[in-house]
Amino acid sequence: MTEIKDIKRVYFLGIGGIGMSALARYFNTNGVAVSGYDKTETVLTKKLATEGIAIHFEDNIEFIDKAAELVIYTPAIPKDHKELNYFLENNYNLVKRSEVLGAITNSTYNICVAGTHGKTTTSTMVAHILRHSGYGCNAFLGGIAVNYNSNFWASKKNVSVVEADEYDRSFLKLSPDVAIISSMDPDHLDIYGTAENMEQAFIDFSARIKAGGLLLSKYGLKRTDDLKASEHLTFHLHNENASVYAANIKMTRGSYQFDVLMQYWELKDVVLNMGGLHNIENMIAAISVAHYLEIENDKIREAVAAFKGVKRRFEYIIKNDEQVMVDDYAHHPEELRALLSGAKDLFPEVKCTVIFQPHLYSRTNDFADGFAETLDLADEVILLPIYPARELPMEGVNSEMVLNKMKINNKQVLSKEAVLEWVKDNKIELLITAGAGDIDTLVEPIKKILNNKFGN
Repeated sequence: MTEIKDIKRVYFLGIGGIGMSALARYFNTNGVAVSGYDKTETVLTKKLATEGIAIHFEDNIEFIDKAAELVIYTPAIPKDHKELNYFLENNYNLVKRSEVLGAITNSTYNICVAGTHGKTTTSTMVAHILRHSGYGCNAFLGGIAVNYNSNFWASKKNVSVVEADEYDRSFLKLSPDVAIISSMDPDHLDIYGTAENMEQAFIDFSARIKAGGLLLSKYGLKRTDDLKASEHLTFHLHNENASVYAANIKMTRGSYQFDVLMQYWELKDVVLNMGGLHNIENMIAAISVAHYLEIENDKIREAVAAFKGVKRRFEYIIKNDEQVMVDDYAHHPEELRALLSGAKDLFPEVKCTVIFQPHLYSRTNDFADGFAETLDLADEVILLPIYPARELPMEGVNSEMVLNKMKINNKQVLSKEAVLEWVKDNKIELLITAGAGDIDTLVEPIKKILNNKFGN
């Protein structure tokens, strides 16, 4: 691959992806001519366009930048894509996103956050603390930080906070100085085949930590003893056997106050204005990194209190005395469990309704029992049809497959259009929208309907 610093024109296949868009912003910030393709216009692609990036939505070689010195693609691009095949046939410098991210961060001090759940929120928390405290960092995130309305920012500090994605083994291109592993639950079995293969990828990721570096892993992870690092600490929500954990957790409506305890160190009266006990655990990991970097206690505490969260990670869309609406990216049974448990803990006296869009036929097929068991935590569930993303349909795999395994009575499968009618006709106390597909396009229409009910 051409030296990153020498590139003047770059083209993206799948520029609207959250990881791809962070790279697009990196190049754009550095004065490189950036353009790209995506199949669908979204809020994110519109924002990229306002930043001066040319984007089109038709697979057409007439629209590509034929002078591009580097073409970056995502594995989600189908093999029969015309633009992809043009670049292949004409011997362009064509590389995966993970290779470019690895090359960009090769010469920086890297804090890399991995895990099948929690990595986006945790990496955003780390990057926010470093930025808010004045320590400084470059950030390549897998979600939009609400504080900054972006998934990328640049800094003169030679430090990068990177979300380390396990999909397609992308994170094995990274070179961490500090690594966090939040979870290793089975996922992406279409790539890995077995849970053991996926766990091995995380072990291989830990082996990439530089000599003298730090690994911070969740206490109790399977195969913890196989993880590799010069220094290894563990974190947990409240287990005192972990190297660092929380104590004296208090809940107020939608917020938490707690202490962070570590041998020979503590941080008292931390306030997190974000729902979900799992997010306290994510913040414990982020605080641990900040302490390791010797950021002052008061600055850490102030940064945590100022953290506004991540788009679609326990994001409050509405929060008032009449009704609460939360939107979340949860698309795995364990993510859903954390989301629903957290919401019910914070709002125990109200009816909890979940609108969930399953993501991928393969994931739905692999985890149908887990989805059903987790969704039974709600009082009422509406399932949308499966969002296929990069996949073709699988015979017999649909949302009804999950519905039929659920035990609660208040459950149904509805189209997106029918969901909006349902919201108009029903009383809402606590509503959760969840999924990694295009369910986010329903968020604003639902918010508008709910606000109109109360004249907000």
